[in-house]
Amino acid sequence: MSSENKLLNNLNAEQKKAVLDTEGPNLIVAGAGSGKTKVLTTKLAYIISEKKAWPNQILCVTFTNKAAKEMQNRVLRFIKGENSAVPWLGTFHSISVKFLRRHAEAVGFKSNFTILDTDDQKKLIKKICEAENIDAKKISPQFIISFIDSWKNKGLMYEDVKIKKSNSLESQILKVYSIYQKKTQDLNAMDFGDLILLTVKLFENNNDIADIYRKNFKYILVDEFQDTNFIQNKWLNLLVNSKQNICCVGDDDQSIYSWRGAEIKNFLTFDKIYPNCNVYKLEQNYRSTKNILETASALISNNSSRVGKKLWSAGTEGELVKLNCYSNGKDEAEGVSDIIEKKIKQKYSLNNVSILVRAIYQTREFEERFLKIGLGYRVLGGIRFYERAEIKDAICYLRIVNQKFDDLALERVIGSPKRGIGDATLKKIYEFGSKKKMCLEESIIKLIELDQFKPKIKKTFSDLIKMIHKWRNDTKSIKHYDLLKLILDESGYSSVIKNKKDLENENRLENLKELIRAMQDYDNLQNFLEHVSLATSADQEWEGEKVNLMTMHAAKGLEFDVVFLPGWEEGLFPHQKSLQEKGDFALEEERRLAYVGITRAKKEAFLSFAMRRAYQGDWIEAIPSRFIDELPETNIEKNEILADETNDEFDFNQDNAIEFSNDYRSPGWDRLKKRLIKWKK
Repeated sequence: MSSENKLLNNLNAEQKKAVLDTEGPNLIVAGAGSGKTKVLTTKLAYIISEKKAWPNQILCVTFTNKAAKEMQNRVLRFIKGENSAVPWLGTFHSISVKFLRRHAEAVGFKSNFTILDTDDQKKLIKKICEAENIDAKKISPQFIISFIDSWKNKGLMYEDVKIKKSNSLESQILKVYSIYQKKTQDLNAMDFGDLILLTVKLFENNNDIADIYRKNFKYILVDEFQDTNFIQNKWLNLLVNSKQNICCVGDDDQSIYSWRGAEIKNFLTFDKIYPNCNVYKLEQNYRSTKNILETASALISNNSSRVGKKLWSAGTEGELVKLNCYSNGKDEAEGVSDIIEKKIKQKYSLNNVSILVRAIYQTREFEERFLKIGLGYRVLGGIRFYERAEIKDAICYLRIVNQKFDDLALERVIGSPKRGIGDATLKKIYEFGSKKKMCLEESIIKLIELDQFKPKIKKTFSDLIKMIHKWRNDTKSIKHYDLLKLILDESGYSSVIKNKKDLENENRLENLKELIRAMQDYDNLQNFLEHVSLATSADQEWEGEKVNLMTMHAAKGLEFDVVFLPGWEEGLFPHQKSLQEKGDFALEEERRLAYVGITRAKKEAFLSFAMRRAYQGDWIEAIPSRFIDELPETNIEKNEILADETNDEFDFNQDNAIEFSNDYRSPGWDRLKKRLIKWKK
């Protein structure tokens, strides 16, 4: 059997065409589960086995080191014994490092430059802010980093950035950017954004160097092309030779990372940049059942910005996709756990079961339910709810209000938010308390009386102790969950998070809102704190199998036998903040996210929404997601509430529904009413 036949033996007809077409530009539109990595790897091995190029004349770019390693292992198995050389295979960043180590002087650096991580960046920017009298409490280093990174992703050095004079915030950040770049050069250091940006500048300003690589790389292969940003696409185009042997593989329907700078237009306009390109569509799915695929395909067909394809499977019809409606979020968590316990556990390993949420705070109700019934779970790409830093901070405030002898809680409170109290001061207080047999709070009060602190520290401690005593008194007159709102505001904790404008702090605020909601399930503060201590001290590391909890974004590239997709409601999914910021563009990305979520399922998929959802402490009537309207009736099975025409649980309070729909810019009562009539039929 020839080498060609050996390599192409396990490919379908379209995969084979995509592999065999090696000359000129190719775009391989690879649907979910259609074997894109297999095609890309085979194409790479085929080029080598046919002696069209030596391995080191091929550039293959992936998005993660893991993917690069996996591909390298596969290729080495294919070409074993051919030769000892290997392709240029890695991420944009790792390959950029190779270029820059060789030509650092051409961009003003030495070849032994250091690569800064995020912590290094934060420290450097913090020092710059201090020197320039920029308040780091109002503009966090992380926020500045995100701005700088965004500019670098657009190919902008600080001198290239143009901003409106009226925007003083951006002006301040731009000033930091200019100082930061000079400092990094003095340190002979680059951050991750520099690696790609400076490589582009290297090639743009030194055509002789760029030409060396254009002549060397006879073939360029790119994985996950839909996730490239502006500067990465430019990086690729600068390396393409006159024969334009570039092959990009990806799925426009899985482009869900615009918030990281990914630009779907790179994928959609590929055939405009390379007019003579051939497009291959891999539409045969090897992962999911027909019902799952048809559901996902019907949903994504509502997007206008796409190349267009229809997934199909030679496999079985499989189970219908289940659509479940629940009274509220707690019932949803119970309903999902019941399905897992009574049906799913008997047929599948829990390791192959996943719950995919739109926002990470949604895991809380599922975690609490699983803890209660002893069902093993793991949170992937995130931290368990009660282990998140902001939740621990808030709980410690409640603990010290509940009883004054909780030294560990008070110590955390003293540092959250930071109050300028250092380790030396705390050591002094603990030593005093140890001698006098006093708790931390009593020791602080006594040392204030004895005037043992410097004036600034004395005032800080006095203010904090007064607040704690006030909050203890407040427990007599207000609900425990209202008390936490008050504590977060009066302590300055909320304002610190709100002032640091970045995605991480937005998530923290959402988590704190969810904590306040959780407290409403308990009669008093004592009962709630007992619940938390039991939840956090429970044996979290069950032996054996566990259900996977994660966001839909974190699930991309993964697959499971069974997938649960809860929270399909307007405002939550599609997410209201995304719609407000980016309108129709965001709606299409949210729909792509729904498509990614459904196509993670191999055998069974369960979608659900609640009729009522707690929002900032109040119960509101939730509106089913517009995506539910787009699901094909023939592939869906509804639960009893939806299927029962006489069910009166849909008799929503009209005023609440209108208020909610206005708040969320969603379809409004008339559309809701039509939707409910439709689903009851």
